[in-house]
Amino acid sequence: MTTPSAPAQQTSGRPPAAAYRNLVVATIGFALTFWAWNLIAPLAGVFGSDLKLSSFAQSFLVAVPVLVGSLGRIPVGALTDRYGARLLFPLISALTIIPVLLVIPARHSFAAMLAVGFLLGLGGTTFAIGIPLVNSWFPPAHRGLALGVFGMGMGGVALSGYFTPRMAKHGENLPFLVVAVALAVYAVLAAVLITDHPDRKIPTTSLGKRLGAAGKLRVTWELSALYAIGFGGIVAFGVYLPTYLKTWYELSPTEAGTKAAGFALVTVIFRPVGGWLSDRIHPATVTTWALAVVALFAIVQAFDPALNPMGTICFLLMAAGLGTASGSVFALVSQVTPQPQVGSVTGIVGAMGGLGGFVPPLVMGGIYSAKNSYSIGFMLLSDLALAGCVYAYGRMRSAKAE
Repeated sequence: MTTPSAPAQQTSGRPPAAAYRNLVVATIGFALTFWAWNLIAPLAGVFGSDLKLSSFAQSFLVAVPVLVGSLGRIPVGALTDRYGARLLFPLISALTIIPVLLVIPARHSFAAMLAVGFLLGLGGTTFAIGIPLVNSWFPPAHRGLALGVFGMGMGGVALSGYFTPRMAKHGENLPFLVVAVALAVYAVLAAVLITDHPDRKIPTTSLGKRLGAAGKLRVTWELSALYAIGFGGIVAFGVYLPTYLKTWYELSPTEAGTKAAGFALVTVIFRPVGGWLSDRIHPATVTTWALAVVALFAIVQAFDPALNPMGTICFLLMAAGLGTASGSVFALVSQVTPQPQVGSVTGIVGAMGGLGGFVPPLVMGGIYSAKNSYSIGFMLLSDLALAGCVYAYGRMRSAKAE
């Protein structure tokens, strides 16, 4: 077993300059790899038309990277505990270039696109690298906000939603070439600028034992459930909202991508808000109120209001709630997880959050194919958010590190 590192033992004090450098570089890398992870979703309508895909097949295509990226966080988080972010961040960023470029020859075959989507999931694993890195550099008094700032890297989904379809208008392969170059440049910079904390304790047990120990913690699965609702909702909307807006409100792919990018931007802005509030209020309380907002406005959207203004208001307020909840849940992770296991627990929690984003697009696509309506899907979201709201308030306010 390892012992808690120095940062975990600090309760106050200003973080060193290196902490802020690592935070900035990790956040940029998170954003770039998330852009790569979400490259297919903004163009799903185009791929769907070219390949003559059904609504469910199109949903499955955009969901595959989410599934792989989510499950991949489990081993990547544990590997980060062992080898550190200095190795893992540039390595994963560089490897993600391969599937980004493979989209170009694969775009004319559904089977090939599924295979490439599987590999693109690699870009979604960097979340499990950045969380333990940031957690190790910042003392508890500053950790909630720092983790929230790192979480802003999920704005890569917004970048993808806004820029990818616009780039594609100037050349169908341009988005993939631009992202590949950006990842290559970042991988070099990350190898130079990212540093692990000098007092980082390296676990001596095997990967399997560390994951098993993390899996035995009750809080791992409680946090996983809450994160599956908060972050899972963000991922689900990120990959399926363009399709929903195009199908239900008959927007063009560019208009749908722009509005989806706006949704993602709001989640990005409110994630550090959730972390900041959690430094001042118990993160479980913040999570409770954030999910209550999501539950309320999911019910309103289930009645299919006009997009302007009520539908837009509903989506923006749900985005604010989901973003806040995502920030507060990971502030809670840092409070209730033993420091040496943060990477492993982060991997599992992050995986469950991503899986929370894998299922809804399939459900929404299936419901629309069967019922020609999305209302049931929004009611299910409301039910889940309400359940998370009740559990966060009733149980997680008293949770402690085991």
